[in-house]
Amino acid sequence: MFLSKEDVSKFPNPLFVAFEGAIIVRLLPHATRAFVYDITFHLKHPRLLALNSKKPPLHFHPYQKEYMQVLEGELFVEVDGVEMALAPEHGEITVRPWQHHRLYPHPSGGRDTMRFLLSADDTPESFKIDNVFFQNWYAYQDEVVLHKGGHFDVLQVMNMFDAGGSYLSLPTWMPFRCQISRAAGILLGRWIGGLAGYQPFREEWTTEWELACKKMSETWTLRRFAHGIQ
Repeated sequence: MFLSKEDVSKFPNPLFVAFEGAIIVRLLPHATRAFVYDITFHLKHPRLLALNSKKPPLHFHPYQKEYMQVLEGELFVEVDGVEMALAPEHGEITVRPWQHHRLYPHPSGGRDTMRFLLSADDTPESFKIDNVFFQNWYAYQDEVVLHKGGHFDVLQVMNMFDAGGSYLSLPTWMPFRCQISRAAGILLGRWIGGLAGYQPFREEWTTEWELACKKMSETWTLRRFAHGIQ
């Protein structure tokens, strides 16, 4: 059974819903981490099936540790070229700063749902993975998948990733791949992208719009998108 809008409303305070109910994200309280998400994937939802097991982009975070813990089903986690099927018995795993990684649902097992916890350390950096970044990143994916035929704008992705303290991984054979990727994210995503009209956060996608404006106001190329911030 797939979730309708009425079904989604029964979930206690979802932070956001993606792909017409295929992914449900709820925010859990935590004293020391930047966020803790309880994420449910409905594996037989047609929107997920239409993606045909496409993997998300390989990326890294320079400033934050990220944590994953599976509650139901299995989650594929790839870290520095090593892929594992994470299950509840494995407990929580940690992805350290600068490690190249991605995660996605396990395509087999016959289950209808997969559920896991995703969290990260906090950091004093303004551009980091947090509620503002994830709400906008999932909303952008929604827009692309539902209305733009699945065609992602690379400059928009780099613009959003940089504002979320995240950078796309370059090929392993490239020397200084992390440093080059981060520099490219800042140059192309933040500066050139910002000047070209790309913005990492949109008001209609963001519940903490004042915080999003504060983040954007700290960068000269993004300041014009920070409505209402003096």
